[in-house]
Amino acid sequence: MKSALTLALQVAALALIAFALMLRTPQVSGFSMEPHIDSGEYVVINTIAYRFSLPQRGQIVAFRHERTAPEIFLKRIIGIPGDSIRIDRGVVVRNGVRLDERYVHYADTRSAREVIVPPGEYYVLGDNRANSEDSRTWGFVSLHDIIGRAMFGLWPPDRLGSL
Repeated sequence: MKSALTLALQVAALALIAFALMLRTPQVSGFSMEPHIDSGEYVVINTIAYRFSLPQRGQIVAFRHERTAPEIFLKRIIGIPGDSIRIDRGVVVRNGVRLDERYVHYADTRSAREVIVPPGEYYVLGDNRANSEDSRTWGFVSLHDIIGRAMFGLWPPDRLGSL
């Protein structure tokens, strides 16, 4: 018969393996999410986050886009299905309300025509609007292309923390 300690260690090891399997840690390449996520930084992605709930506005998601597979992108969700989104000289207006986007440090003055986010799709933008290819460039991101939710920075150590 196994001791309680051996059993506890086995359960802990299995839990750690299961936890590790639901996480990915890609290295970020690009500047579209600066200053919150830097190029070269490693970010932890929860790959099961959206199996039990849908992505929400403001969350940073990891996804592949049909034009760029297998590259992984990180962007912030601005619009969910049913939302109307327009950009007036850099100001994002969602459902007729101007967004307070304190996370945008590098603004852009471009405009984008109004769109309605279709079912199963999301409108995403980089926080570094002046240096980001996103839904303004290649349209919506399908829920099926979303890999998971960016949870926290992992490396380098000075970037360790939640996003």
